[in-house]
Amino acid sequence: MTAAERPATKVPEVTLVFWIMKIAATTLGETGGDTVTMTLNLGYLAGTAIFFSLLVILVVVQIAAKKFHPVLYWATIVASTTAGTALADFADRSLGVGYAGGSSILLVCLMIVLAAWYWSLGSISVATVATPRAEAFYWTAITFSQTLGTAVGDWIADETGLGYVGGALLFAAALAVLVGVYYWTNVSRVFLFWAAFILTRPLGATVGDFLDKPVSDGGLALSRPIASAVIAAFIILCLLVLPQRAGQHPRAPEGAS
Repeated sequence: MTAAERPATKVPEVTLVFWIMKIAATTLGETGGDTVTMTLNLGYLAGTAIFFSLLVILVVVQIAAKKFHPVLYWATIVASTTAGTALADFADRSLGVGYAGGSSILLVCLMIVLAAWYWSLGSISVATVATPRAEAFYWTAITFSQTLGTAVGDWIADETGLGYVGGALLFAAALAVLVGVYYWTNVSRVFLFWAAFILTRPLGATVGDFLDKPVSDGGLALSRPIASAVIAAFIILCLLVLPQRAGQHPRAPEGAS
């Protein structure tokens, strides 16, 4: 099948550039989310409402778009990760279920979404995200994976004694293992994508916490707004310099539903 016969999705190709920007976006989600909920002192509930509202608006625009727009896509990713930060903090702390409880609830929610997606469309591969229904499942799964990653990152950093640096190194090592599995085994690429997508979130969360948390807690105590602005500038630079194009998937057979 030629490239012309492969209709493009509205999800970028999953390359090294994709993962660099994903980690940067998740780090921005942590520092940006903390800026609103902590620095501006709006609280987790208000922060969740603000970021979730922004996320819903961007997802609607993303689904309505006729083709892949890099700026729109990554803005939606950042919105999902900031919403995930606020939502995870609300679940872990305000609901009183703790990191383990919050992580368990979010994992179950993510598995339910992925199962419903697979049952409805027969695949959870991002290479098939080319219809409004698939996109709705995709962004719902993305949001739950971002939220789960935040909760897991906080759990590892705060309750295992590893701290933010140790947590970041642990998640980086886990991602390195997934890279090895990708190149040297035949494990499902769809499984590896979602595993990596989830793990990049706690990596970004622990790096973000390392940047802005107090020195007494193992952080660098950098200004959250300034750290967020620097990371946002890096993402914009990546969008301007690094190539971004939509992924592609095989055209469905004629007459297929």
